[in-house]
Amino acid sequence: MDILTGNKVFSSLTPINLASCTKEEIIAYFNNSYDLNESIFLGLKDESVMYKCPDRLRLPLVFYYAHTAAVYVNKLMLAGLIKERVNLDFETMFETGVDEMSWDDTENYRMGGSYQWPAISDVVEYRRIVRNLILKVIEDTPLELPITMDSPWWALMMGMEHERIHLETSTVLIRQLPIELVNRPDGWKYGPTKADCTVKANKMVTAASTEVTLGKPSDFPSYGWDNEYGEVVCKVPPFQASQYLITNSEFLKFVEDGGYQSPDLWTEEGWKWVQYREVIHPTFWVCNQGCKSGCGADLATYSHCHMTLMSNGDEPINKKAKCTDFRLRLMFDVIDMAWDWPAEVNYHEAKAFCKWKGPGFRLPVEAEHHVMRGPQLPSSVGPQCDIIFQKSINANLNFQYGSSTPVNLFPPTETGFYDVFGNTWEWVEDHFNGLNGFHTHFLYDDFSSPCFDGKHNIILGGSWISTGDEASRFARYAFRRHFFQHCGFRLCKSLSDQVNLPARVVDTEVFVLGYGVQANKIYLDNNVSLQRVQSTNAVYNYDTLETLEGILELEFGFRDCFAAVVARLCSSYCNHYRVPTNSAVHLGTATGRGSFELSKQFNQVLGVEMCGRLIDAAMRLQNGRHLTLKNSKDVKLEEEYNLDRIIFKQLTWVPNEIDSHDLVLITHLDRVQNPKAWLVRLWEITKPNGIAVIASKDGSWGKERLQHHLHHRLKCVSSQEIPYEDRDGEGNAIVTIWKYK
Repeated sequence: MDILTGNKVFSSLTPINLASCTKEEIIAYFNNSYDLNESIFLGLKDESVMYKCPDRLRLPLVFYYAHTAAVYVNKLMLAGLIKERVNLDFETMFETGVDEMSWDDTENYRMGGSYQWPAISDVVEYRRIVRNLILKVIEDTPLELPITMDSPWWALMMGMEHERIHLETSTVLIRQLPIELVNRPDGWKYGPTKADCTVKANKMVTAASTEVTLGKPSDFPSYGWDNEYGEVVCKVPPFQASQYLITNSEFLKFVEDGGYQSPDLWTEEGWKWVQYREVIHPTFWVCNQGCKSGCGADLATYSHCHMTLMSNGDEPINKKAKCTDFRLRLMFDVIDMAWDWPAEVNYHEAKAFCKWKGPGFRLPVEAEHHVMRGPQLPSSVGPQCDIIFQKSINANLNFQYGSSTPVNLFPPTETGFYDVFGNTWEWVEDHFNGLNGFHTHFLYDDFSSPCFDGKHNIILGGSWISTGDEASRFARYAFRRHFFQHCGFRLCKSLSDQVNLPARVVDTEVFVLGYGVQANKIYLDNNVSLQRVQSTNAVYNYDTLETLEGILELEFGFRDCFAAVVARLCSSYCNHYRVPTNSAVHLGTATGRGSFELSKQFNQVLGVEMCGRLIDAAMRLQNGRHLTLKNSKDVKLEEEYNLDRIIFKQLTWVPNEIDSHDLVLITHLDRVQNPKAWLVRLWEITKPNGIAVIASKDGSWGKERLQHHLHHRLKCVSSQEIPYEDRDGEGNAIVTIWKYK
């Protein structure tokens, strides 16, 4: 299968020093990132495997092969580094993946289960064109150092590090494929199954009370994702933690003791997952019981746990083998169990193991993981304080091997803990959340913040495949608790009877469209307390029952409310500027009044809203349901609206799927977390000769301020103040009209 647009590569370069890099270094790092991602797919036996779904909650592999190239183009467009797209269809199709809401989510694809993906030859050619385009951008763009978040070069760095994230995404998916669909490519090197000495007792090591600071300085000269910045200072009480990650050998005892058959060991969420998946051992272990694979589409009935299973080049597994005669699935082979390697499990399995070990045992918290790292050079010394920049990396990190390694292969930190960096990621108790001072970047406003929902737990330390920013000391990533990744864990235990852990758990109710508000229980011993904090996602804090009630009352309790007045004005603007009325999009549709009004004149209306509760209310009203407010007032729609012309969508940004429209109406800039992220693509979703109308209820977004964020192709043709009705009487809004030139 010819999928390379460059060279086959299974080794990783050091990240770029953004204070001193040259264009030659940027080109080398870019090519290395691009080559690595493509080379991962060389292990597929033929191109038909590209259309398989190794995990029923994910898209086919062709999506992941193409996705990173599409993201490059989309980000370079936003940054103004390129003026034209390569292939809008591809940059829409491959733009956004799937973050499933639950482990029992029904199998579905964004474009429908019968979607026809393009030919591999076309996708390879697309990647080739994008590679050449990026190399030309690097050559032609003046390089001003240092590269900072405000530099257009930040988009290029973002693309490279995003590509490296997908090394981890793709490898864990390929590892779930049927073994007969993969071949180990030449040059792929697994780690040793044993070190010089066998791993013996995994003793608990004591760490003294100390203070740690979480967060990456904003001026540190390497690329970072938004959640890494900000600062939290933590006082960490004394604790004990296992010196090694929990090994396969240790986890076997949990399996043999009936751990997967004991509901009292699992959280409520975890036990539901066990029952649904019918799990009896970790997903990459191989037994003879025909366990569910979790694959999707035409692989749904596949199981790697059966007796005819062949390891590539090995003999068939013994047909008389017992369930405890486990083997281990690697990327491209099934081998005899590597008992000294870390057990790779999801959060639920790690949590159940802790409960099985006895009272007081738990997972570490983020701050404790920083303590286990031992003394670190201050960030003021620059990149050399970060392990991924160091010439000699004493850890299974940066793709030294194509697998895990024994937990005692590399030396411990000064504090006595092994593999705090590399080998596998480590689950911790903290929910994913921004640090104090968190803010998003307009190029990728929703990279982290949608995951600040209390349903994602942090993973730290990187894995064997982690490179670039993912292998940095500042890296903070997260997954849903049922997620499979190259993740392990270690035991931890507090040393005092009553302890306040510096673990931050999200205490904000999050409404999920189609699910409502789900319970978010914390499972720790009674003598342990955690820090309950608000989500740093501004949308989740805005999207409350009180907000919903208030907006419903405003939008449907006043004939001339803000949304209705602006929508009616849009009709007159279209008449005045001779704009067609085929399609309109309303960004910030709230509970839908503006979109309903637009349906009177426009043939198609797309109402876009960030908040789950608000868009849920709009959809229920559209479907003919009455909504009753606390004051017992009923909300119902007038009959004059053309409801069949409206589609409502919950979106956290402006993706390509929004397409372009005759009218673009924006009414929510006062409540988004990054207004520039909603404005920077405005010109692309406005049709030639169409108009964009931006209404600011509080008057804070006038012509002068907007001009700093809008593309030069949009020219302001009018600005006016308009009155509207509010519960406090009459208010005045600023409305600006922008014509596409």
